[in-house]
Amino acid sequence: MKKQLNHATSSAGDLPPPAKRIRRTKTICCCCSSPRPPFLSAHSTFSWFEEDIWTEIAKYLDAKSLIMLAATNRWFRRTIMDDAIWKFVCLRDLQVPSPPPVAFKWSKLYTSAFDGSHSFKFRQQEKHIDWMRIGAFFFDSSVSLLTERLTFPEELKKEESLEEMLQSHGCCFLDNIKPGIWIADLQLVRCPVCELNTCDGTMQTLDARHIELFLCEGYQNGSWEYEVVGSHDVKKRADGATGSIFDIKHLQSSSTAAVFDYKSWIGKHNDWQPKAMIAFHAVAVNTNLQENEGLHVKYQAMREGPDGKVVSIRISQQLL
Repeated sequence: MKKQLNHATSSAGDLPPPAKRIRRTKTICCCCSSPRPPFLSAHSTFSWFEEDIWTEIAKYLDAKSLIMLAATNRWFRRTIMDDAIWKFVCLRDLQVPSPPPVAFKWSKLYTSAFDGSHSFKFRQQEKHIDWMRIGAFFFDSSVSLLTERLTFPEELKKEESLEEMLQSHGCCFLDNIKPGIWIADLQLVRCPVCELNTCDGTMQTLDARHIELFLCEGYQNGSWEYEVVGSHDVKKRADGATGSIFDIKHLQSSSTAAVFDYKSWIGKHNDWQPKAMIAFHAVAVNTNLQENEGLHVKYQAMREGPDGKVVSIRISQQLL
């Protein structure tokens, strides 16, 4: 029998070789039929399309990743574009507390804050040279202190006239500020005095606005204009062009103290690059200056209509 078996095996050349067994590949299951995770009981169901899970995941994604995820399908679009998610992302990226109720969707507010828009992009584009985003701060009260100095008396009297405050202290109060999130930029624009293209004169502007401003119809159609709150000349050499905005309610807070510690952030005397400092309730800029004969300082404000709240502030300095 053994010989026969060996003989049969050796003469098997006349037979076709045995078919090779094909290993069965494992098919990929769809998400809804995935194996049950170990943390679920036998009677629990699991789906990758859980809004609570993706809402939590969204908190760790940047805006670009959120948009890409929302473009995946209709379910993700509905989930990711939820206003609560974009409010969280906006407050996270701006590093500010939650404001009073807003008039626009948070996704639109985020876009207006981070799409590279600034006030000179909408108006006076021919005057604009360059800009720098400083950051966001928060108005908790309706009164602001505007100043061109970072040192002034501890007690300021609101009874003083605006002109007296500007001349003696280099600052003034501004009432009826719209509370909430404000965004601050540093603008460099051409000389506003003349129309000559050959003029090398420049003006530095601390430009702050309420986060809703660019979405408001009054701003978009041009009916809201900047008004001059006050102006004066500093008729002596200025070491630097400085502008700062404070929420008067938090003038003495510990976070604001970092702005007043100007020697730590304005740079060395021969450093001509603009510097900025932002706190929870204040913002300031400074540019060291070379030899000069003084500065012309101008304070401007934009309101929501004739008697409306202040939604934008500018402090501008130009060499005399």
